[in-house]
Amino acid sequence: MSVYRSPLHEMTATTPTCLWNDSAALDELEYALAHGATGATCNPVIVLEVLKREMPLWKGRIQALITEMPTASEREIAWALVREISATRAQLLRPVFEAHQGKNGRLSIQTDPLLYRDTHALLAQASSFHALAPNMIVKIPVTSAGLAAFEEATYRGISLNATVSFTVSQCIAVAEAIERGFARREREGLDVSRMGSVCTIMVGRLDDWLKVQAEHGNLTTPGALDWAGVAVFKRAYQLYQQRGYRVRLLAAAYRNHLHWSEFIGADAVVSPPSKWQKRFNASHVKVENRIGRPVAPEILADLHQFPDFHRAYDENGLAPEEFDTYGPTVRTLRQFIEACHDLEAQIRELMLPNPDLR
Repeated sequence: MSVYRSPLHEMTATTPTCLWNDSAALDELEYALAHGATGATCNPVIVLEVLKREMPLWKGRIQALITEMPTASEREIAWALVREISATRAQLLRPVFEAHQGKNGRLSIQTDPLLYRDTHALLAQASSFHALAPNMIVKIPVTSAGLAAFEEATYRGISLNATVSFTVSQCIAVAEAIERGFARREREGLDVSRMGSVCTIMVGRLDDWLKVQAEHGNLTTPGALDWAGVAVFKRAYQLYQQRGYRVRLLAAAYRNHLHWSEFIGADAVVSPPSKWQKRFNASHVKVENRIGRPVAPEILADLHQFPDFHRAYDENGLAPEEFDTYGPTVRTLRQFIEACHDLEAQIRELMLPNPDLR
């Protein structure tokens, strides 16, 4: 008698494609683990959402941190909370981490987006986050300064999640840097077998950017722009497979089911937020290998009328010094930085409660 499995669980049970949860909220992480998830993410945006959902669980701890750190700014308290929530939720993934010998079972924690121009500061924070738990994986943005940190962080034994990444050129630069870090470790007899780095492609954010550009005059076939991130992911995956890079790709920033269904069968990670996991599990989308199916030529032709798609799809479309000024990078960094400020404002409400509301 066959046992029913949800579509996401079916994918994780029958293909190499892994599911990571794009949230550290307790109920959402538990749901994902029940449907085959083997990883999760935390960052200031997610901590802000966790506080909205779980403030009764964390209010006392935040007040304790304020007392324990009497000279700390609200920003320092906010990042102490990010570290604490990340380490707490990483414990839920430890059994998966041990079962998968380090390849999965990790909790992604994001470096401060305000540091995107400072290689040394990113490395220092990455080392600090790495020490929080054995199964941490540290997010560093693929800016020009961030890229410069990937080799050294890998050499130090830090598993990395390359974030703020949208293009094939960024993915190749990340993979090459991580391979150089691996090579340095191996030359010194240091272990790399339990490291589990990934390179994220924010597929939906690339789609979003091209849709903004389309408002200024480009006419496309309806639905074509929903394939931009898919096309870039498939191209990067093809190159990763051909070259044998040891870092896996990860798809993030979900906008439609193509951002899941078209990647089924890949030795890669899909990381949808909980609302999309529930939509996928309630759908009738067939779980079958689609990673090798090319994007239709007519759709690619439509997409190539956008210079920023060509820059994303072409392996040499962006030089590292252009990473910081690429449209999706600028938009994403701004949003991440604003989320940090919003998190700090939440801490402020407990550090300096409004006397007019007492």
